[in-house]
Amino acid sequence: MTTTPPSPAFLDASRPDTPDLVVPQGILPFYLDQRPVRGRLVRPGVLTDTLLTRHDNPDVVLQLAGEALALVAALASSLKFQGSFSLQAKGDGPVELLLADCTDSGALRFHARSDDAQVAELLKTTPNPTAAQLLGKGYIAFSVDQGPDTDIHQGIVEMNGESLSEMSAHYFATSEQHACWIRLFCEKTLSGWRAGALVMEKIATDGGVDSTLTSEEGEDAWETAVTLASTLTAREVLDDSLSSADLLYRLFHAEGLMAGQPRALAFGCRCSRARLSGILETFPLDDLDHMDQDGTITMHCSFCNHSFHFQRDEIGGRAA
Repeated sequence: MTTTPPSPAFLDASRPDTPDLVVPQGILPFYLDQRPVRGRLVRPGVLTDTLLTRHDNPDVVLQLAGEALALVAALASSLKFQGSFSLQAKGDGPVELLLADCTDSGALRFHARSDDAQVAELLKTTPNPTAAQLLGKGYIAFSVDQGPDTDIHQGIVEMNGESLSEMSAHYFATSEQHACWIRLFCEKTLSGWRAGALVMEKIATDGGVDSTLTSEEGEDAWETAVTLASTLTAREVLDDSLSSADLLYRLFHAEGLMAGQPRALAFGCRCSRARLSGILETFPLDDLDHMDQDGTITMHCSFCNHSFHFQRDEIGGRAA
């Protein structure tokens, strides 16, 4: 009896099982006819719970991560690109680092690095800490990565605001110089973690939605849309029984609501044995020997919370 030898690590694209979960209508784009308003309603549903519960961060950190996932899904869906759109927030607070990204196909993942002792100390005096209290002082960056043959487009600003919604709106006001209204939601419900986002942006009226619309009329239409959007509640967004189409109709049916084509969201970690093997091959031999534990090197993916094990003799490394 013959057996097929295992593939070399650099050819092995396998990975541990992860949820094959797709939310077909996770994002619903829309615009308001004859008004300078377009937006996206994001509701990942049960996918939120699947993503968050793979990590052992404190609940307040997972809540912040859920908001970040909904945000990157909304912003990625507004771009025409192939690759990934990411958020990175780095500060001096209990949450040292927050990463979330979404590909052009809607694949989501995140990683949060937190000092759980500091989080616990904060919760003693502040049961519901804000994003600013969790992240502290630092910066927030949004990046578009379209692959190794292209430059990464990145915008970075100082974190400004109490919530992740306010920090993101500040980024667009200062870095992109256009009006953007953002509301993010995430809570642990009776059905598990749920998150959502409503993001609207004001678009130019000249040569755009209606060339006859004056600047003043366009501003009034934008303010009306913001006022209506501000009535949206977490209970509505996180309610699985309420469709996104019905939710948007409640808000904007009198404002010429036009819904676009829904887009899917999915569990989206992109690690594999081949990818991690390629990273290990770039390490100096001395570093690999230091990582060797009884003939095995272990690498952990912080996005999907899986560990990959490699035999030391299958990793070449580079000479010092």
